[in-house]
Amino acid sequence: MADKKEKLFDQFPPVSTEEWRAKVDVDLKGVPFEKKLVWRTNEGFNVQPMYRLEDIEGLKTTDSLPGEYPFVRGIKTNNDWLVRQEIIADTPEAANAKALEVLDKGITSLCFKVEEPTAEVVAALLKDIYLPAVELNFTCCPRKAVALAEVLVDYVKKNGAADTFRGSIDFNPLKRPLAKGKTIPVEKMVETAKALLEAVKDVKGLRVLSVNSDMLCNSGAYITQELGYALAWGADLMTLLTDAGVDPTAVACRIKFNMGISTNYFMELAKFRAGRMLWAQIVKQYNPDCECAPKMLVHATTSRFNQTIFDAHVNLLRSQTETMSAALAGVDSITVTPFDTPYKTPDDFSERIARNQQLLLKEEAHLDKVVDPAGGSYYVETLTVSIANEAWKLFLDVEDKGGFVALANAGEIQKAVNESSAKRHVDVARRKEVLLGSNQFPNFNEMAAEKLEKCPCGCDYGPNCDCGCQETGECKCESKCGEKECSCEGEAEVTKLATSRAASDFEALRLSTERAANRPKVFMLTIGNLAMRLARSQFSSNFFACAGYEIIDNLGFSTVEEGINAAMEKKADIVCLCSSDDEYADFAPEAFALLNGRAEFVVAGAPACMEDLQAKGIENYIHVRSNVLETLKAFNAKLLK
Repeated sequence: MADKKEKLFDQFPPVSTEEWRAKVDVDLKGVPFEKKLVWRTNEGFNVQPMYRLEDIEGLKTTDSLPGEYPFVRGIKTNNDWLVRQEIIADTPEAANAKALEVLDKGITSLCFKVEEPTAEVVAALLKDIYLPAVELNFTCCPRKAVALAEVLVDYVKKNGAADTFRGSIDFNPLKRPLAKGKTIPVEKMVETAKALLEAVKDVKGLRVLSVNSDMLCNSGAYITQELGYALAWGADLMTLLTDAGVDPTAVACRIKFNMGISTNYFMELAKFRAGRMLWAQIVKQYNPDCECAPKMLVHATTSRFNQTIFDAHVNLLRSQTETMSAALAGVDSITVTPFDTPYKTPDDFSERIARNQQLLLKEEAHLDKVVDPAGGSYYVETLTVSIANEAWKLFLDVEDKGGFVALANAGEIQKAVNESSAKRHVDVARRKEVLLGSNQFPNFNEMAAEKLEKCPCGCDYGPNCDCGCQETGECKCESKCGEKECSCEGEAEVTKLATSRAASDFEALRLSTERAANRPKVFMLTIGNLAMRLARSQFSSNFFACAGYEIIDNLGFSTVEEGINAAMEKKADIVCLCSSDDEYADFAPEAFALLNGRAEFVVAGAPACMEDLQAKGIENYIHVRSNVLETLKAFNAKLLK
């Protein structure tokens, strides 16, 4: 019977890569393959349009199983992850009540912010919480971390959970130079870290050394940049503490990576796989005496950099794909940032949705049932190696220059990330990087000023913040993350990480339109070729709606004069001519003359006759190569009163 089975693939001869390429070249009709189909990433390498088995031959990423060194396929033999929620409350008692409530709704990991780490506060936070059943994480000012560790360990021991406890204390003194622009004394940092390790030695599952590369992700860092710096940050902790006499295993087993997730779906998935592989090899060089030491424990948080105030429910789509990337990559725990975070303190509804986004991936998509589902994928395996190579180059560069701590104290890390952030803002301004609802396809009539319950830059001063961020998109406040009174050491001023989200420039532009006495009206003068006038009218409507202008679209006019008269009846501030390139030579001069300066005149497109039109005084053109942000800023300067 076996001989009679039909072998379908035997009917088709194998096709080589060269044959595929030859066919593609024919279809491209002379257009260069590399220019048309090869994607040059911001991370510094090329992505091909097609991958085959031959592309992963010889790659070491496919040689191990999940749970095996170098852990590229995960540090576990299952793909279950912890669902974390940050508990936001005014008192320890209120935080405890909220924690108990969400534990009944699918949360398996909690994060508390501790202002005063006393035994009474810890007891109040953890009252009636069964310690072995949930991961418990705490954030506090770095100078209070040792005190928190001591009272937490005491509480855990008294409750008989020293061997079953899982959690972390976010000891992150580097937040001072990175976010505040204040240097830190390295000797003091090492001294405190050693005291922390001593304080928690009896609770093996408590991690107290944080690598918070999510800060870099939220400031606009590229994927390989975040990973390379995260590895350098972790390696510095290993080096500084082992040089101070601490056992390398004791250090490695207390490090926790808190990483961000951007919306680049497959590359983020590959980032975590590459990160585990590289970190395992780094730790191996310190000769730890435990096989668990090279395992990279990762908590992932969806990005705030790409969240938006306008059309905020699109944030749900962004965070959902980000969560999928991290889940499929095998991270240990995930926090989904609630969709309304940019403009208010998350409420019960947004926190519920954030929880359910992860539960949906578990209970309905069953992503927790398959370990490393991307393993063996030609594309993902190649991406993993490409990202690892670029991140490793950056890691070595940081090491050559003195290490992560030294460069952070000098402001060099911040400068590099800020350069990436600035480039991404330019890409957003030119729509090379798309944020739906902000720089592309905005909701024409949405108003957002009234829903702002906090400053768009995320500082502590609320919607009445006077730092100017609502006009510029950039925060200049001294306070972030509730640390107005923090007296952490640090005197020298250095560059700090940028705080503006990708959409902040467009949001500042649109909010200024909302707050103006008059809302500019843009009239679409559609005429001539039906297909072109409709396409350009839609393009122009989306273009000007990004500034919050009122859009007046039309089906078309039979004459230019008719269109100009209709625009004046509507009291238009801008008249946008929408037609075909061939017809602009006649329509544009006529419309410009009839308008006679009564409104701004814009031509939709970049026609071949542009120079002739400019010679006649027609200066404004919008097209796919326009810097949307700068163009709209210029119109705001002219029109808003």
